[in-house]
Amino acid sequence: MPSPTEITVAQLSRLVGTPQCPRLIDVRVDEDFAADPVLIPGAKRRNWCSVDTWAEPYRGQHVAVMCQRGAKLSQGVAALLRTRGIHAETLEGGHVAWRKAGLPAVPEAKLPARDGLGRTFWVTRERPKIDRIACPWLIRRFIDPDAVFLYVAASQVNDVASRFGAAPFDVENVFWSHRGDTCTFDTMVAELGLSSPALDRLAAIVRGADTARLDIAPQAAGLLAASLGFSRMHRDDLEQLEAAMPLYDAFYRWCRDATEETHNWPATKPAA
Repeated sequence: MPSPTEITVAQLSRLVGTPQCPRLIDVRVDEDFAADPVLIPGAKRRNWCSVDTWAEPYRGQHVAVMCQRGAKLSQGVAALLRTRGIHAETLEGGHVAWRKAGLPAVPEAKLPARDGLGRTFWVTRERPKIDRIACPWLIRRFIDPDAVFLYVAASQVNDVASRFGAAPFDVENVFWSHRGDTCTFDTMVAELGLSSPALDRLAAIVRGADTARLDIAPQAAGLLAASLGFSRMHRDDLEQLEAAMPLYDAFYRWCRDATEETHNWPATKPAA
């Protein structure tokens, strides 16, 4: 049974990808990370021996700390964070337990370089509709909660990427883009090791809406309609992204938990 300051792999796996997920901090030593250079989705690597230099932004937040096996490093770091008023738990069994459970893990080498604050930077075309909202949602929920997204003129995406160290996505002739008849969301799910029944189902909905193949999934038409509505409601691309995040949260939770549920009216039938 976990202690009151531990979270189990099963508990954390239900929170990953949702707005309720704690901030995840990976404090494995370099040798352990080099032996398995992947991260629990959404986790950020931090140096266990320099907590004082990075703890402050987590004040008032819920965090989960993991080391290799959930022992001294994560326990000590979490205890130090709690002295700063941070709600800190450790992952029971650590990184090893997560991997033994066969859950998704993100290869760090696939991610763009992080800035001094540990954020990843991404750039794409302005005036997003579907893929250019779906992909930032995926990144914020499963890769980097602090990711920065730059929406610029289509002709400037590659130059901005080069000048500002951002990863270009959803434009032609870049790594993070459409491949064959799949869309950029599909590419990210596959390349970042995030495949799961729920995300694969959501990817089909995004693909159908983004490539005008509404027969792929019945829900694609609804996503397309909502996305076009959001694009007309918001002149500012970042405001549109923030407004649409709950839409994708809802689609994800339906894909994960509610595909077998139906709704009828009236709720109860009168007695015969």
